[in-house]
Amino acid sequence: MITRADVDEAAARIAGRVRRTPVFEADTGTVPGLLWFKCEFMQHTGTFKARGAFNRVLAARERGELKDDVGIVVASGGNAGLANAYAAAHVGVPATVFVPETAPAVKVKKLRDIGATVVQHGAEYAEAFEAALAYAEETGAVYCHAYDQPEIAAGAGTVGSELLEQLDGIDTVVVAVGGGGLMAGIAAAVEGHATVVGVEPDNAPTLYSAMAAGAPVDVAVSGIAADSLGARQIGRIGFAVAVRTGVRPVLVSDDDIAAARSLLWEQYRIVVEHGAATAFAALNSGAYVPAEGERVAVILCGANTDPATV
Repeated sequence: MITRADVDEAAARIAGRVRRTPVFEADTGTVPGLLWFKCEFMQHTGTFKARGAFNRVLAARERGELKDDVGIVVASGGNAGLANAYAAAHVGVPATVFVPETAPAVKVKKLRDIGATVVQHGAEYAEAFEAALAYAEETGAVYCHAYDQPEIAAGAGTVGSELLEQLDGIDTVVVAVGGGGLMAGIAAAVEGHATVVGVEPDNAPTLYSAMAAGAPVDVAVSGIAADSLGARQIGRIGFAVAVRTGVRPVLVSDDDIAAARSLLWEQYRIVVEHGAATAFAALNSGAYVPAEGERVAVILCGANTDPATV
């Protein structure tokens, strides 16, 4: 569980390490109501995850847990791996990233270019995850979870606290949900100021299913946004904060996501990954319809994608 106090602590800790990403108002008529986009895809390494990565690494150093010889370890060939490797490099400690043997060569190259040691292990992410945990236990490396750690989620929440500083009054924040770290952080940051709509692909409904069941449950995952919203279960932090703050889960289809991504390019010349377009898809498709006069901010959370596919 995290609160606004945790987010504020993270904001102070990572100040000067991350970019303050811009917010701009959408064209009139894009969707009903008043709409703003928070351009977090412009963050270091292309996603919001740099915020949580820096918070985790710097907090571990403050506590004396971060060892200069072994640094950090993470299991992720995607955005979390890139962000944590970037944070480690800038703090001056090594990063070891475990990925499945099937990880795309381009992602492995990106990780190595940042300076990470890449270990390919197992056929699936779950096997790489278990190997990374074992490595942390054996070496004392600080384990950085992709989304379900308080410092990771609180760091991500600085997107929300920053948004409140940039906009004079906001009613609703719309954000994509995978494992729930970003959603949890933002919901904690804006608690008492705005409500949060958590948007998921209908073929990866971790939050929606957990809310229906009353607890996190495993779900089957597929679809065009699975590379970034492919967690099989909502994190414990994400679920707890969603219940406490009343996050509203909304589902969209792959077609909705693709259409939203195309519109962002066609109308605004913004290229985002499918996971980021998922948030906007809720509004563009009508899955979430703002009330008259409702002030809505959409978090465009990442841009690690191939522009040629838009």
